[in-house]
Amino acid sequence: MMLGHHVYFSLHDCSPHAADTLIASAQTLLSNHEGIVSFAAGGRTPDLNRDVNDQQFDVALQIVFRNRTAHDAYQNSPMHHQFIDENKANWKQIRVFDVDIPNDPTANKSAD
Repeated sequence: MMLGHHVYFSLHDCSPHAADTLIASAQTLLSNHEGIVSFAAGGRTPDLNRDVNDQQFDVALQIVFRNRTAHDAYQNSPMHHQFIDENKANWKQIRVFDVDIPNDPTANKSAD
């Protein structure tokens, strides 16, 4: 089972420069950990503002790990702790959503 780790950051300074700084830090310090299947970090898309769109964040981080073991190693890695230490002063709020993802992406699809 893969593990999806989704983190949504609300920033004290939510300027484009501050968001870009956090995104660059994530790309530098978090994207090359062992066991990452996919990595993405980016700013909220402001013009997608339907009633169902959550607008209460500035930057999102989405990582899919090969398995729980890879996720747990990432959580304890020095580079992950460096990312937190270097950026947490500007975090107003963070929300973390961890989800199990089947290894076979078609496993949840019904046959047509």
